[in-house]
Amino acid sequence: MTLGPALYTAVSAAQELQARFGVSAEVIDLRAATPLNYEPLVASVRKTGKVLLVSDAVERGSVLQSVAANLAQLCFDDLDGPPVVIGSRNWITPAAELEAMFFPQAGWILDAIHERIRPLAGHQPGTNQTLGELIRRQKLGV
Repeated sequence: MTLGPALYTAVSAAQELQARFGVSAEVIDLRAATPLNYEPLVASVRKTGKVLLVSDAVERGSVLQSVAANLAQLCFDDLDGPPVVIGSRNWITPAAELEAMFFPQAGWILDAIHERIRPLAGHQPGTNQTLGELIRRQKLGV
């Protein structure tokens, strides 16, 4: 599920996930956070037991963290694990040549799926999307 410009990144990741690993993903564009109809999100979670939320907004304190918390409550019995949120780094937006290090990339999404949702056979992560890395970044404030 995506919010805003991250839609293109999420679609690219879903296409690569299907092509390389034979795993389909449902991409839902939230369009706006308020009002937000949770019914299609809950229906999707009930089908898969999983959810990954992507946004170009900074991950910490983002609206997607609220969506993840609400989905954890609404779908508690249906989820196989906690919702995963992928967002931009907690920095000032960098110059254009550094944007790939700041904004979510399709590779980040695949790495997060591999490390936090389900292993992808033969996938070699290019970034660290583990919970340990999440803790490390939070500790550093980035």
